Amino acid sequence: MSKNIPLSLLLVALLSSANASQSVELDTITVTSATKAKQSIKDVTSNVNVITSEEIEERHYTTVSEALSTVPGINFTSNGGLGQATSVFVRGFDSKRVLVLIDGVRYNDVTGLSGAPFADLMIQDIQQIEVVKGAQSGVWGADATAGVINIITKSAKQGLHGFFNTEYGSYDTMKYGAGASYKTEGYYIKASSQKVDTNGFSSQASKDVDLDSYEKDGYRNTTSNIKFGFNINETNAIDISHTIINSHVEYDGFNTPNSYEASRTNDTFTNINFNHIDSFNELDIYMNKSKFDRDYSYGGEFDGDVYEYGIKSNIAYNNKDFVLVGIDYKNFEHKNSLDREYNNKALFVTNSNELNGLFSGKTIITESLRAEIYNKFDNKTTGKIGIKNINDIAEDFTFSANYGTAYNVPTIYQLYEPGSIWGPVGNVNLTPEDTTSYDISAEYKDIKLTYFSSTIEDMIDYTSGYVNLKGKSKIQGVEVEYKTAINDDIVVSSNYTYLDAKNQNDQALRRRPNHTLNLNADYYGIQDLHLGAYAQYIGERYENDDKQGAENGKYTVVNLVANYEINKNILAYVKIDNLFNKHYQVVDGYASAPLSAYTGLKINF
Repeated sequence: MSKNIPLSLLLVALLSSANASQSVELDTITVTSATKAKQSIKDVTSNVNVITSEEIEERHYTTVSEALSTVPGINFTSNGGLGQATSVFVRGFDSKRVLVLIDGVRYNDVTGLSGAPFADLMIQDIQQIEVVKGAQSGVWGADATAGVINIITKSAKQGLHGFFNTEYGSYDTMKYGAGASYKTEGYYIKASSQKVDTNGFSSQASKDVDLDSYEKDGYRNTTSNIKFGFNINETNAIDISHTIINSHVEYDGFNTPNSYEASRTNDTFTNINFNHIDSFNELDIYMNKSKFDRDYSYGGEFDGDVYEYGIKSNIAYNNKDFVLVGIDYKNFEHKNSLDREYNNKALFVTNSNELNGLFSGKTIITESLRAEIYNKFDNKTTGKIGIKNINDIAEDFTFSANYGTAYNVPTIYQLYEPGSIWGPVGNVNLTPEDTTSYDISAEYKDIKLTYFSSTIEDMIDYTSGYVNLKGKSKIQGVEVEYKTAINDDIVVSSNYTYLDAKNQNDQALRRRPNHTLNLNADYYGIQDLHLGAYAQYIGERYENDDKQGAENGKYTVVNLVANYEINKNILAYVKIDNLFNKHYQVVDGYASAPLSAYTGLKINF
């Protein structure tokens, strides 16, 4: 397939809807991840995408990575099916450089190799997923080099509510969950749980080989969440959330299909927040704890904790302007054989101003600055600045630009792992990597164009152990987004990403596709019925740097879904993944699911 085909397909998709008679009217979306303050997405200067609960429930995603793959600038790799090792790339940066949050609590595994363990991150009662792209260390600190992914679970609604869902499909995959909530003027409580259980297929397999000729690698995951809170009085409230993720996965040993290995995880994420609101400010005092616990059949055990304590105050002034100031303390601990820890203290401030009449319209300028003191690394100050202009003269035209610096410290594993039969791993001489990042966006009506660029100095990578790659690595690219309603019944959308990711030797980085194209169409023209068709093209992608090793790109996967509303409380659905039974691998030697079908039912009360 020619390299020009993805762009051609994009242009066809855009032109086919050029005569759309109606723009898509989106409800006002509020986000918190861009500045740590609640803002309308229209007032955020940062490049933000939001996956809504409506989209999640219409498309019936099973994993968070599956949902994220529809966002421009995001790709993922997986070592097999459900539960297998998964890494998400945000604008060419891997998971180790992306901060992932569940209700504001860090999901990045302090004991792991790959940052956030996306393999165990199922879709469970999610209100929205916020994706903030570009360097965000000025707001969030280290780990946010490439951006922030904040998964926000649903809140309780007034009165008594509940739901039950079930799904069954290929590979004896079962998914079932339930939840209930109760809210009054004085307090609320909400609890939900979901289980995913599948016999799966072999995680390792040769290309174009029938997966039934191998053994099966199963997976089980139970994710539960509880939220409760109460109003102390009219100005003070306490909110508590707790998420538990239990999983068990079978996998194949290194280059040994049909072997048996297994691992178990028991991770918990807790937030306690005191909120005070008065005429002067909104104050939050919070404590977060992330606990990671996993072990392997070969005897390896990994336990670690992240504690975070903080206070922030959001002070409004001059109508829509605000300044947010805060301090926090974080402690990262890797237990077991390494028995190491480090901590940092930080002072952060964000200021946002809305200026009317500047540049012929409404202009929003936001600045963030964060100073961090580490006990194991050099102290660091990072920042970001963003500007957005909503133009009055050129109606429906919006321009935005962002610039930020980021700071990524080595993990405890990268520093101290003693090594194995394959040689040394840890390197106590590692130094943090510095990143500068900027993006420029222009949006007109239903189409948005973004150019992004990042430079990473002394990037941490694995060669014969972990090392700093001396020099500057550069990642740049273009994102195009389009969404419109052709008429009252049909909504189409598409996004395209071109990525050029190079290391310090100007060699292409591994496993990053140079072209990604998503095409989506939704039909609502039959009463109580929704039909959806979704296609993704992945361009050239290689297993090793410098376009070496296996070529695992150049494929298209098409998925279908049909939702039927039996009544206002009961929804039945059918979905088909990989409609044309495309055989492909995203990681050399690891299988991907062939044609698969699932049917399910959701009941609300």
